[in-house]
Amino acid sequence: MPAPARGEYIRKFGEALRARKEEVAQQITTEAKKIISEGEGEVQEVIDMCDFATGLSRQLYGLTMPSERPNHRLQEIWQPLGVVGCVTAFNFPVAVFGWNFCLAAVCGNSIIWKPSPHSEGCANLVKEIWDSIADDHKDLVLVSLGGNDAAISLAEDEGIALFSATGSCEMGKALAPIVAKRLGRNLLELGGNNAAIVCPSADLDLTTKAITFSAAGTTGQRCTTLRRLFVHEDVYDEVTSRVKSAFEGLVIGDPMDRATQVGPLISEQSYDAMQTKLESCKSKSLKVTGGERLPNDNGVFVTPAMVETNEHIEEMNDETFAPILYVMPYKNLTDAIALQNSVKQGLSSSIFTNDVRESELFLSAEGSDCGIANVNIGTSGAEIGGAFGGEKDTGGGRESGSDSWKAYMRRTTATINYGSDLPLAQGVEFDDK
Repeated sequence: MPAPARGEYIRKFGEALRARKEEVAQQITTEAKKIISEGEGEVQEVIDMCDFATGLSRQLYGLTMPSERPNHRLQEIWQPLGVVGCVTAFNFPVAVFGWNFCLAAVCGNSIIWKPSPHSEGCANLVKEIWDSIADDHKDLVLVSLGGNDAAISLAEDEGIALFSATGSCEMGKALAPIVAKRLGRNLLELGGNNAAIVCPSADLDLTTKAITFSAAGTTGQRCTTLRRLFVHEDVYDEVTSRVKSAFEGLVIGDPMDRATQVGPLISEQSYDAMQTKLESCKSKSLKVTGGERLPNDNGVFVTPAMVETNEHIEEMNDETFAPILYVMPYKNLTDAIALQNSVKQGLSSSIFTNDVRESELFLSAEGSDCGIANVNIGTSGAEIGGAFGGEKDTGGGRESGSDSWKAYMRRTTATINYGSDLPLAQGVEFDDK
């Protein structure tokens, strides 16, 4: 099927999602427990990806290069890989599938989707929507339900040309060697331990809003959640006071209620991990604000926590998938950047400043080492137009927009000789004797 025809199916898929947007959003909120506006935003993200991929289906360009040999032409041709195995996490149960499937499909691939056990209903509903427009191509999306064993099976399967996995760094380190053993391709979107830097010139109204959403939004359960905050000593007291007040003012409750800003954690296990980390901080006599459990029989509801420290403590090196924000003062921007980069993860980062020299340093080779580097916005909330992903233990993968489609294709370099002679490259001579 020609690529533009594949794009037409993705366009129809986007229209079908538009018609059932609220239904899918409610399923997301029911299973992933994120507030309903975030659920709606997640469906919109897949719709946007459908639009992006539909246009892309007519732009799968390969380069044509001049040859050093007369009467020759060099050309890059992009071909489909085959079957993509896609493992997704509970926190974005639909969007990450959309990133992968929309690009994979217009590139000519099919997909086997292994959703999180927490969000299998989302996968089944999206599969139903695809089937409703897919005609004879329903099997371009297959859903494989299950836990770790199902993910391992995809990693081991030599029929899976590309193994795309989103989850923790530990998960990636367990599955990537399985794929590598068969010389398969990995596309990994793993954990983040994201930081923001607040400079003296920052707009503190804007900064406070950005920090609050990045740290407390989705109950701290995004891979892009803000977990470490480095604040210049000149504005440290004001920033911490503002953020504490913002945390205290958050509406925590039923995620289906549109007045709610923060819903529950996904599980008791998440709460236990959060409390273990906070107790460790308290044992070091650090100032801990928030982190309490709220009485509610409909889920695990907690207040966002702030931990104040004067040094980059061990607890800050790992990602706890819960709303814990570590705050530390700094004197020199280069020191703050070094602290931001000191962890093994490298997904998202932010700087808040109105000084162009500070922002440009942050974006330079000596600045942030993350795949995402933002100025005057938080660490969360990426758009589909830019490639999404991170460095170091975050896995190095890139999904969504830009040229991420290339990960779903194989490249052939073709040399066409339209002459009658056979000159060799690099001036090599091999004449008949």
